[in-house]
Amino acid sequence: MLGRQPAEKSIRPHLLTQTFRGEFQIRQGRWKYLDHLGSGGNNYQRPPLSRYALPETVPDAAGQLYDLENHPGETTNLYFSHADKREERKALLEKLKSSGRSAPRNRTPIGIESISRL
Repeated sequence: MLGRQPAEKSIRPHLLTQTFRGEFQIRQGRWKYLDHLGSGGNNYQRPPLSRYALPETVPDAAGQLYDLENHPGETTNLYFSHADKREERKALLEKLKSSGRSAPRNRTPIGIESISRL
């Protein structure tokens, strides 16, 4: 957060997020995997969001996989064309969900008192 951690020494090797409906997404490097279809909560079927709806590029997929380096707008679902990337992230997501945590065990939190005043 403060820019003091070298980029090649990531504190978290992935980012796990959850929609208000309880659906998960995991970001790892340039790849983002979603274990669901759709946005996770926004209803693009009705106005005012309907004008922003994008057509589903892989309607038979059970989830979504995006290469954010090449498709930062998440417009090209690579769910079937990059099965290895999908399965890696899917396995990691399942591991995190079953363990009940996403933070590394035995980590030492920085703590607000350790942040120098600028």
